[in-house]
Amino acid sequence: MALNVNRERAVLAAVLLPGMDIDPHDPLAELRALADTAGAVVVDQLLQNKQKPDSATFMGSGKVEDLAQLVAAQNAHLVIFENDLSPSQIGNVEEIVQCKVLDRSELILDIFAGRARTHEAKLQVELAQLQYTYPRLKAMWSHLERIVGGAPVGIGTRGPGEQQLEIDRRIVQRRKTELRRDITAIQARKHREVLKRNQDFYTVGLVGYTNAGKSTLFNALTDAGAYADDKLFATLSTCTRRWALGGGEGVMLSDTVGFVRDLPHHLVASFRATLEEAVNSDLLLIVQDVAHPQAAPQLQTVLEVLDEIGADTQDRLLLLNKVDMLDHNVDLLILQKQFPGSLGISAKTGEGLDKLAAVVLDKSHGVERDITLTVPLNEGKAVQFLESRTQVLDRQYEMQEVTYRVRIGSRQLDRLRALGSRMRIHEPATDPS
Repeated sequence: MALNVNRERAVLAAVLLPGMDIDPHDPLAELRALADTAGAVVVDQLLQNKQKPDSATFMGSGKVEDLAQLVAAQNAHLVIFENDLSPSQIGNVEEIVQCKVLDRSELILDIFAGRARTHEAKLQVELAQLQYTYPRLKAMWSHLERIVGGAPVGIGTRGPGEQQLEIDRRIVQRRKTELRRDITAIQARKHREVLKRNQDFYTVGLVGYTNAGKSTLFNALTDAGAYADDKLFATLSTCTRRWALGGGEGVMLSDTVGFVRDLPHHLVASFRATLEEAVNSDLLLIVQDVAHPQAAPQLQTVLEVLDEIGADTQDRLLLLNKVDMLDHNVDLLILQKQFPGSLGISAKTGEGLDKLAAVVLDKSHGVERDITLTVPLNEGKAVQFLESRTQVLDRQYEMQEVTYRVRIGSRQLDRLRALGSRMRIHEPATDPS
């Protein structure tokens, strides 16, 4: 049953400081998209250029008064700052504007709370929210009592935020300990599952900036029917399916949560397990919306987050998605020159997906070479593997054995060995180069 959600009227605010990584043409574009994802109706915005933030209100006192007038004129219920504010700064601004004030990190946490579906994702979000609010509890109590009369509703108060008026620091610490214990158990189980999957299959992880089209691509490649929407953080929980590459070949493909600029530190830490597939996959497909005006900075953010979570040792392939939305191909050519081997694709129209499958198939095989090996005929799995997944150049049957001369990739040979076959290799595997 659909719920009728009262969409809060919001005013966006930002202090533009030197060196901020934002779109100079539309500094609040991403915050506007985040607010829309959270369920707010953006009715106005206010910007201020400053060399450094004001210690009391972050934004200058005169601008905060302008903000209060804007809130009153627009009948707004909420102010969302692009910047991260301290608890005291939020409290001071609320006193002046007389409505609820959120910063960027709290907004993202709220979106995650609203989007979490699996048990693990809900635990991860609750832990991240408690880690964020713990040092702010004193301010949060008065903040919620003043703004909503002791009955928190709306953006910024979902999930464990609803309990903040009734809990104290001791209870929060106890709950954090319980959450860490439960999450650790889930992480251990998932780690074992991922390692087992990696032994049996070539694994591929889809990563990229939020709303880059990962879930649309995932559905196009696997017919999985994963949730895809033109919203930020449409995917919070990792989904893994088999991707058929043709000729009986296939890999395991995982869709993961999208990255975003200035992702709250607690979320990066909490969702490390959610990104387990990306950290341990054989190949990372980095999906980038090439039609986005901030494509280059977004890609840089993704690369930095991948390094931060330890996904920096496996092969990477950059997919420049949404080529169907380009007015011209200048941006595409610039990124392809910067990242040789990157592919231009469209998950929506299917353009370039056949070429992508061919590239992934080659990578899943590894460096190919010709070898001769003998396998007992009663080892059906090994025989089937050689017959169906390698190029058989010759076969000779003798007694209870068959001797093959095959063209096989290094990764295929590793997987053949992993079957526990008693095969004998007669020619050393040499690099054809």
